[in-house]
Formats: sequence, C-alpha cells, structure tokens
Amino acid sequence: MTDDSTSGIDRSKPSIARVYDYLLGGTDNFAVDREVGDFFLRELPGSVALPFANRQALIRAVGAMAGDGVRQFVDLGSGLPTSDNVHQAARRHDAGARVVYVDNDPTVLAHGRALLAADPRTTLVRADLREPEEIRRHPEVRRLIDFDEPVGVVFSAVLHHLDDAERPADLVRWWVDRVPSGSLVYVSHFRSVGNSGGSSGGTEEGRRAEQKLRESFGRGRWRTDEEILGLLDGLDLLEPGLVPCPLWRPEPAGTGGVPADEGDLSVWERLISCALARKP
Repeated sequence: MTDDSTSGIDRSKPSIARVYDYLLGGTDNFAVDREVGDFFLRELPGSVALPFANRQALIRAVGAMAGDGVRQFVDLGSGLPTSDNVHQAARRHDAGARVVYVDNDPTVLAHGRALLAADPRTTLVRADLREPEEIRRHPEVRRLIDFDEPVGVVFSAVLHHLDDAERPADLVRWWVDRVPSGSLVYVSHFRSVGNSGGSSGGTEEGRRAEQKLRESFGRGRWRTDEEILGLLDGLDLLEPGLVPCPLWRPEPAGTGGVPADEGDLSVWERLISCALARKP
C-alpha cells in the first residue's frame, strides 16, 4: 500500500475490511490487521473457510438477483475490492447493471475509488451503515439508484458487527420500507449453532472466534438462525432459505461434487449462513 493511497488512515487499529482482505489473500492491510488475521490462521486453523464461503455465496446471490431482473444494487459495508465484485457478478447477467458500494473505512475508499474511477455505472460512497438516510440522500446514490424500480440490497457479513443496541433488524427494515415490491435483500451472518441462547458460536471454535472479533473491534454478536431470520421478517424467503453459505445454491464442482447437507461441511463452514428474500 502506497503512502498516497493511505493518507489519513489509522494504522494503529485493526480494520474489519483489511482483516478480511488479509484472510482472503489480499495485500491491502497493515501489521495490526495481520496480527488479528494471524490469530485465526494460527490458533483457529480452518477458519479462513468463513470469509471464502461468504464471498463465494455473495457472488452466487448477486448472480441470482441479476438473473431475476434486478439491475441496481446497494452493497452496504462492501469492504475492499477483491478478485470478483458485485458489479462484475451482476454484469455477467446484465451489462448495464448499476452498483453503489457503501463503506466508511478510508482504506476501502482509497482503493475502491481508484478501481471504479472509469466506471460511470458504479460508485463508492463513504458513509456509516448505521446512517441509512445519509446514504440514500447521497448524490451518487441518487444518480445511480432509482428507488421506483427493484433494488438489490446487500448486507454481506456486516450485520454481525453490530450489537443488539444498534438495532440491525430495524436497519434492514428501513431499507425494505424504501424499496419497491420485487426488490431483493441478501443477508449473510456469522451463525451461533448448537446454542439457542444467543451469543457465541455454540462450539469452542465459534466462541473463540467471536471473542477475538469483539476484542479487536469492540462490538458485534453472532446470532442464532431464528435471530438471523428475524432480520428478514416480512419478506418472502427464497429457496433454499437460510442455510450455511456453501449450501446456498452451490455450483457444481469439477471434481468433488457439491455439499449435500450441513453434515458435509467443516465446523467453520457451518458458522456463516445466508439467505435471499423478496419484498412482496
């Protein structure tokens, strides 16, 4: 990362986006981010399956949304650009698809804007996920998104970084109330399994991972399946419903086939779930 691209960035604190970038094999990160990432790689081997499973499911979900006729997307808490992005996935189905990425991490802004500078149908807006009215009023959002037409609203691996007091379900509902019928909402979320009593992953691996994330970023909570489904209350859940990310409409693999059920997954692959829902 060059000095020009990182001016004003606080290198003393880990960034959620940069830690994800490191775990996905990227280079847009600093020592403080790698320290957090190395904890997962060293102390929780196999945990890198979480961000990979999440990213692959996101790309499949965007393809499904675009294939269903959605031509415009708002990706909230988008993170750093990677090898395949929402606009690229959408344009495999519709070359005119429009995408607004939203993030408040200055590293994301520096690298994302450079990547998208020559693309008039894609933009990156600096805003806080928790301030949806500010996002909707932003001139770039108003330029690209027609809220009279169906919108694909994406919450990929972001709502588990909000505490209950930040009311993530109300945040999803705010957007649902402002998009028309036929709009689609995608959510992926760290999942608390084997424990119906709220926080923690329900396994030793999950508990340690959640604890490390809270220690590193000072917020966040993994949620049960019931709580994740509650984020989509009032929407029509599309097949296959809420499932671990590797089971969400998997593409046939060249050699090993596709996972048949949750029993085929590693403990880490079971700890990130996703769902796609339509506004009636």
